[in-house]
Amino acid sequence: MQTVTRVVLDAMGGDNAPSAPVQGAVDAVNARNDIKVLLAGQEDVIREELNKYTYPEEQIEIVPATEVIEMAEPPVVAIRKKKDSSIVVGMNLVKNGEADAFVSAGSSGAILVGGQLIVGRIKGIKRPPLAPLIPTKKGVSLLIDCGANVDARAEHLVQFAQMGSLYMENVVGIKNPRVALVNIGAEDEKGNALVKDTLPLLRECGDINFVGSIESRDIPQGDADVIVCEAFTGNVILKLYEGLSSTLISVIKQGLKSTFRSKIGAALALPALKKTLKAFDASEYGGAPLLGLNGLVVKTHGSSKAVEIRNSIFQCVTFNQQDINGKIKEYIIDSQNEEE
Repeated sequence: MQTVTRVVLDAMGGDNAPSAPVQGAVDAVNARNDIKVLLAGQEDVIREELNKYTYPEEQIEIVPATEVIEMAEPPVVAIRKKKDSSIVVGMNLVKNGEADAFVSAGSSGAILVGGQLIVGRIKGIKRPPLAPLIPTKKGVSLLIDCGANVDARAEHLVQFAQMGSLYMENVVGIKNPRVALVNIGAEDEKGNALVKDTLPLLRECGDINFVGSIESRDIPQGDADVIVCEAFTGNVILKLYEGLSSTLISVIKQGLKSTFRSKIGAALALPALKKTLKAFDASEYGGAPLLGLNGLVVKTHGSSKAVEIRNSIFQCVTFNQQDINGKIKEYIIDSQNEEE
């Protein structure tokens, strides 16, 4: 019997809500029949958007939520006061086992706070990290953490490495993924206090394939599969990555249109160029899961369009089918038994 993954989608979150979330949900269920999307938000607004599309109606359900958490609101206050917001209602469905995952392009702070306060951490997880997939020359790498823990300690980074390794092996399918720590050089004497404290701990981890330090310039080359850092560094890497990628794509397109000769060349190169540029489009890889929670929470870009929402839903299906939370729990229990 086919397993259906139930994904709660925040229909009110993000710059392009509700149109992008609703279209992303419709695109997802039209592509696959092993998904049910629960659209959380203001019912009349969602229904007006849904009426624009044709889709298998049994695969989309509206979950009413009258309130919306805005981007500028203090996250802790918003989560505690707006009990009928799309974020709180959606996360409670995951907490209560009525859904397998929650996806939102809304307030990052509210999603991080709600994930920990409502869905809750797996016992033994010290800090849940945000972990997006980023495109590289060799495929994709997991950047962990990119925004959840700006003041992480060495023990937290070790858990990030362990969870990231499990994710890449089971979700992306990379056997024995290479794990590297972001540093300003390959030598052990390089780096700040956090990096110097973390390096020996990662080397002692026999259950990950630690390959040492990685400089930021080597990340796009695909020299590691799991890129470990605290959230301040990770967020800078991610934002620079995204900005540089979009700028390069824009410059290339302008260059190809600059002369008659370049336009002829562009026409010949267009199929190969589109394939290459698509591989470096971050929206193709979905959102960033908040790993280490009792249920799956995925944060997508605030500017997400339907394609990224759709791919984030697909990402939840793989996560659920591979039982990543179960594997993380099993790993933590085994680690605690070894310590005892």
